[in-house]
Amino acid sequence: MSTLSTLMVAPAQVVRGSGILSQCGSLISKLGQRPLVIGGDRTLQTVSSVLDDMLADLNVVKASYQMDCCEPALAQLRGDVEAHGADLIIGVGGGKALDTAKLVADQTQLPVVTVPTSAATCAAWTALSNVYSERGAFRYDVGLPTCPELLLLDYELVGTAPKRTLVAGIGDAIAKWYEASVSSGHSNQTLIIGAVQQARVLRDILFQKSVAALENPGGDEWRDVVDASVLMAGVIGGMGGAQCRTVAAHAIHNGLTQIPASHRMLHGEKVAYGILVQLRLEEMELSNSLAATARQQLLQFYTQIGLPMTLSDLGLGEMSLTDLRQAAEFACQPKSDIHHLPFEVSPQQVMAAMVSTTAPCQRSQTETSKLPITPSHQS
Repeated sequence: MSTLSTLMVAPAQVVRGSGILSQCGSLISKLGQRPLVIGGDRTLQTVSSVLDDMLADLNVVKASYQMDCCEPALAQLRGDVEAHGADLIIGVGGGKALDTAKLVADQTQLPVVTVPTSAATCAAWTALSNVYSERGAFRYDVGLPTCPELLLLDYELVGTAPKRTLVAGIGDAIAKWYEASVSSGHSNQTLIIGAVQQARVLRDILFQKSVAALENPGGDEWRDVVDASVLMAGVIGGMGGAQCRTVAAHAIHNGLTQIPASHRMLHGEKVAYGILVQLRLEEMELSNSLAATARQQLLQFYTQIGLPMTLSDLGLGEMSLTDLRQAAEFACQPKSDIHHLPFEVSPQQVMAAMVSTTAPCQRSQTETSKLPITPSHQS
């Protein structure tokens, strides 16, 4: 008897364009008449007029997730669903707001619509939610049975987000290649091969277009990079499923969230730093010259677009040895994705990698300065 395999590849419908939200009321009304809109306090206030226009014909209640995507917030929001008699969840905001909305929808067995207000993550697309403590420390993730029923990507709305959010989204998205090529690059399964190769294409798009995108917000390259960060990154996770796993970059992010001082940094900023830690581990433990070259290329790329390269860049330059060890130990806990690396790794090794992300590789300084921003890692 064959093993049952279920993939949550994509939202049932994706609508994108500039100023589209005012035209999407009829699409939402097909899914429900009594939506509960979930977002952060600031987001709900900022987009209030847009939401009111889009949902004018529906019986709407808005609710803030307040603390984080955490158990008390989820419980409060389930109560809001019951009190309103909601038949639809609409998530509006960044990754944590959308993760919260998706998980509340799953727990109450309701359809969900996602409306990203920035390009900082692919949370609007995926069948996954990350759960944190009330103080913002990562706890666990939850695989969901479906992707959202409807994703509304309004470039005009995303364009109002700070530039920093798109930079963070680039960091989160580009990690797909460096993690998938390690965890799944040797698979012979068709869809996983496809997902890994999509991750390679995604990386190349970001290398080629990110600088121009950031210089010209709202332009063609900017839209391409927004699509890459919000949509294409989600496609990779959908195609690859659980077998196309994250590795050390996200494990390092999860470890860093245990340190309160890291909470001022965005998810993708910590993930981007985590890629460098992962490559450094591959250098140190495997003497992997491809990883060394890839790290030097990323350091150049990060310098161009403003992604963090060191603990100091993350505002953690003065963190104590105890905090550093706590982050490393959390990253190395038994079920951590860091163990998808092809070698065993200890907290001590992770700590050494975390403080040496910008270390020079063995090649000469002249060679390093001439490295192109082109594919290399696991090519």
